Amino acid sequence: MSEQRVIVDDLVFGESPRWHDGRLWLCDWGAHEILALDLDGTRELVAELPAFPFSIDWLPDGRLVVVTEGALFVEDNGVMVPWLELTQLSDKPWNEIVVDDHGNTFVNGSGFDLMAGEEPAPGLIAVVAPDGSVRQVADGLAFPNGMVVTPGSTTLVVAESYAGRLTAFDIEPDGSLVNRRVWADLGDGAPDGLCLDEEGAIWYADVPHRRCVRVREGGEVLQTVELDRGCFACTLGGPDRRTLLVLVARWIEVAGVDADRSGQVVAIDAPAAGAGHP
Repeated sequence: MSEQRVIVDDLVFGESPRWHDGRLWLCDWGAHEILALDLDGTRELVAELPAFPFSIDWLPDGRLVVVTEGALFVEDNGVMVPWLELTQLSDKPWNEIVVDDHGNTFVNGSGFDLMAGEEPAPGLIAVVAPDGSVRQVADGLAFPNGMVVTPGSTTLVVAESYAGRLTAFDIEPDGSLVNRRVWADLGDGAPDGLCLDEEGAIWYADVPHRRCVRVREGGEVLQTVELDRGCFACTLGGPDRRTLLVLVARWIEVAGVDADRSGQVVAIDAPAAGAGHP
């Protein structure tokens, strides 16, 4: 791997990175901002959201979609407007979002409020169909976190942060998830955000171990990038999608993040280009 390059070094707590329309989009949970960045560090403030957490993706028609505070919001002429509620499935925090080729929007929830100090409870995945109907499609997940959808929208893989594993499901045409299986047992790994490459390997960010790890299905570790602070999420971007972009920050404790803007975007050349969604 090549040397690490810091693109931005004054975020509070970056999450949900996406490479979209030639820029890196991310959610700064600590600053309550959605940002779009060029690789030279130039930034645009896209939206301000007085919420925590919140994550983003895009619908097939190009509209930005955000999950936050038990609801989905979509872009309408540059303004985020309410789309639908998720509280009928869970009143606990909703975390990550990914949209497949067919317009199925998958959203996961933790099952408990980590920031409020609640005891861990099983999490779930819901799907919002293109017609706007919503239903639960998976449960019993140990703090579901990052998700990826493989090319062709045949498989969804989700990080189970509290189980040290990546779990896969086959995606049915109607968005149902079937054939649950362990995609990779990560040992002591604590997977957070994920991204997929064209060789079928997955990068996972690991907060407590301050690293980003590339693994093959079955669990073989292909590469490990060590960093100097917690790694929360990652994506593959750049002109050829061969730049690993890692969101890092110093994590004090479960009660919160530090306020001295320790969040960074770190860039590293990657061996394979990004693939699938997001």
